[in-house]
Amino acid sequence: MKAIILCAGKGTRLRPLTFTIAKHLIPIANKPVIFYSLEKIKNVGIEEIGIIVNPENINDFKELLGNGSKFGLKIEYIIQEEPKGLAHAAWIAKDFIGEEDFLMYLGDNLILDDITPFIEEFKTHEELQASILLSPVKDPTRFGIAVVKNGEIIQVVEKPKDPPSNLAIIGLYLFRKSIFEGIKNIKPSWRGELEITDAIDYLIRNKHKVKGHIIYGWWKDTGKPEDLIEANRKILDDNYPKTTVKGIIDPTSDIQGRISIGENSEIINSTIRGPVVIGDNCVIKDSFIGPYSSIGDNVIIENCEIENSIIMDNVKLLNLPYPIDSSLIGKHVQIIESEKKPKAMRFVIGDMGKVEIVR
Repeated sequence: MKAIILCAGKGTRLRPLTFTIAKHLIPIANKPVIFYSLEKIKNVGIEEIGIIVNPENINDFKELLGNGSKFGLKIEYIIQEEPKGLAHAAWIAKDFIGEEDFLMYLGDNLILDDITPFIEEFKTHEELQASILLSPVKDPTRFGIAVVKNGEIIQVVEKPKDPPSNLAIIGLYLFRKSIFEGIKNIKPSWRGELEITDAIDYLIRNKHKVKGHIIYGWWKDTGKPEDLIEANRKILDDNYPKTTVKGIIDPTSDIQGRISIGENSEIINSTIRGPVVIGDNCVIKDSFIGPYSSIGDNVIIENCEIENSIIMDNVKLLNLPYPIDSSLIGKHVQIIESEKKPKAMRFVIGDMGKVEIVR
């Protein structure tokens, strides 16, 4: 079995961050989102992975992941020139997949449940032509929805106005080569895309067995800033069970809870209250870093309060008069209070940036 990870999306809901970084490479708990997908796939014994990318972001993925050998994987890159839908992404990976069964994973999804039973069930039941991971949701109108009867999917609907069930398709699919027959026999939707739900519906209408595998654990589509911050909280809670310190903590600092501090980082006269992860080569001075914060590499923070936030690499935060909360700050950002006169706020902000000023 092979796997494909879909990473060609433009990440418009995460702009301006995604003008300079693919959304799948944004860090959660100081690890790029795609690392969690790769780990999940490797843990079920799949080693050959095709990553679907676009012409603008392919070099970023190649620079970070290479050929996959450092992860014990074999990675190939497949370019999707235009965003023509999930079924189109699968279709252009046809040569990579060959005759094998395959796992299709949406690269911006985080799924914490063990997917081994999902994989093993599909391998064991050869009559299944597709198996889809499902989870109950509060607002089914936002998702592709499946109707399940006796374990089999009998209907799929893309973002229905009047949902026939609350079981959302959450971005993990298992297919045999028959899915390409389905893709070949569908037309673009009103969005101009080849919908994977239409291809699955083709299989169902032609009497192929499609299984629905329901999970009830935590999962998240990390497509918006608030989703990334929520995922950051969850990963910090689950993945950092104990304190690890590779840097230096001076005697005037107070460390509380579960903290991970990277190499060559210094904590000076500060309080760090976990769960918190701090990268390498950071300086935290005269500051409070509160729970559920991730601080990247080469970050300088002085006289600031931060909580429930993601701070990426090479950020400088100095002397800020108000706490930073529930924020996502991209690479090389500087936020500094100045004593210069005349007193005025000065900004250099990219397209679609957001600044909230509290009076």
